[in-house]
Amino acid sequence: MELQAIAEHIKQRELELLQTDWKANPALVDDLLSADFEEINSNGQVSTRSDVINWLLNKDNAIQWLLIDFRIKALTDGLVMAVYFAKKLNDPNSANKDSIRTSIWQRQGNNWKMVFHQATQRIET
Repeated sequence: MELQAIAEHIKQRELELLQTDWKANPALVDDLLSADFEEINSNGQVSTRSDVINWLLNKDNAIQWLLIDFRIKALTDGLVMAVYFAKKLNDPNSANKDSIRTSIWQRQGNNWKMVFHQATQRIET
């Protein structure tokens, strides 16, 4: 798979994480998050896989996301880093806020799974 095709695939998986109704599709999380996944959230705290799954199960499913300037960089064969800006499109509580996101995805068998994620809040002035 060429790098551009991998980038589009990873972008779709990022959107799937943000926009899936996890209460209706709980088993999908194993397809997207590696067993050893961890995250540094926008507050600078380390979150475990369980913490993130809990957030996914309780997030507002009505919120839609836009991924801006999405790009990936190959780190090694089967390991890529995605970098992008994430913007909530229909959340009145997030006016003038977006975040820069970095994720590391690893090919595990036939699937790409997220092994690390960091979100840094960006407040526009």
